[in-house]
Amino acid sequence: MYDKNFKYPDKAAYEFVIKALAAKGITYKEIAQITYKLQINYVPGLTITECENETKEVLHKRELLNNAMVALELDRLATEGKLKEPLQTIIASDAGVFGVDEGLALNMANIYGTIGVTNYGYVDKVKEGVIKKLDTDKSGAVNTFIDDLVGAIAAAVAAKIAHKYA
Repeated sequence: MYDKNFKYPDKAAYEFVIKALAAKGITYKEIAQITYKLQINYVPGLTITECENETKEVLHKRELLNNAMVALELDRLATEGKLKEPLQTIIASDAGVFGVDEGLALNMANIYGTIGVTNYGYVDKVKEGVIKKLDTDKSGAVNTFIDDLVGAIAAAVAAKIAHKYA
C-alpha cells in the first residue's frame, strides 16, 4: 500500500545499523581498514582517512542500510532463539548451503557495480581482521549475517574508491 505521507526514516535506519555494529564491537574505522587493504595496491597515495570518510558515506546509502537492517535483525533473532524451525537451526549453524547471508551481502556490495561483487568474493574468501573475528566467534552469538555484512560494506567502499580514481 502506497502512503504518500510516509517519509523514509533514513536517519533512524543509519542509527539502527551503527548501533548494531557497535554492539558487536565494530566501527567504521575497522571496515575502512579492510577497504584500505583492498585498494592500496591500486590507488597510490590512498590514505586510511580517505577510506574512513568513504566508509561513513557508504554507510548512509539507503539500499545498503535496508539490507544491513534485515541481516542484523536475523542474527539477533537467531541469537535469541526466536526464529521458527528449521530457519532457526539453519541460521544458528551458519549452514554453508544456506547462501542468503551472501545474497544480502552481494546486494550491498553491488551498489557501486560489479567491482564491489568481486571485492566481496575476495573478502569473503580471505576473512581478514574483524571479519575473521566474527566468523570464528565462539561466544554463542549468531554472526551468520554480520561477517558477510562487514565484508560487503568494505567491498562497496572499495568499489566506490575504484570508480573515483578510474
